[in-house]
Amino acid sequence: MPTLPPIPAPVTLLIHESALRFPVRRIFCVGRNYAEHTREMGGDPTREAPFFFTKPADACVPSGATIPYPPRTADLHHEAELVVALAIGGRDIAPEDAPAHIWGHAAGNDLTRRDLQAEAKAARRPWDMAKGFDRSAIIGALVAGPLADAPITCHVNGRLTQSARLSDMIWSVPEIIAHLSTYVDLHPGDLIFTGTPAGVGPIARGDTCTVTVGDLPHATVTLT
Repeated sequence: MPTLPPIPAPVTLLIHESALRFPVRRIFCVGRNYAEHTREMGGDPTREAPFFFTKPADACVPSGATIPYPPRTADLHHEAELVVALAIGGRDIAPEDAPAHIWGHAAGNDLTRRDLQAEAKAARRPWDMAKGFDRSAIIGALVAGPLADAPITCHVNGRLTQSARLSDMIWSVPEIIAHLSTYVDLHPGDLIFTGTPAGVGPIARGDTCTVTVGDLPHATVTLT
């Protein structure tokens, strides 16, 4: 019998001011959850229900990392997002019960190969290779507990590119959790990227991109 491959190490995230780490099970992402970004991408924010795509858990990259510019793209984009980490799973969760399922929050950057996404959209094909590639989920240290409304920003080399508030979301975090739980059984360790504001744009080799969400630790990445 051929030798079995080694069991991969579990994917974990830094927890702010703790020696413990948060285990990641899956990553779900919400598309077009800010009205201005929906218009920016050619959608209609008044009629679209939330939709979801995924990234593999091992796409996670900690803040402060330097990563290679991904292959097969000439148009890599940043997308500033709030990341929600779940402590309790469930199915058909009511919006009013959803906050009790949240462990904490982080700042995140949903890196996107925009040219591949455009090709996939034009061909009516899945977005997997545009969204779920290696090192495509930059995530700052998690902070436990609830999170109030806060500003969300993205800076590229110190230049402001995205700016909004979490309250500008079309679908709130409890509504996102409730809606997602009608499609899949949610589990402890699941992460949800909750959508990005308008202003998404390119990042190039040598750029440093920083996402902030209120007082949460930043999510910063540098491309080589």
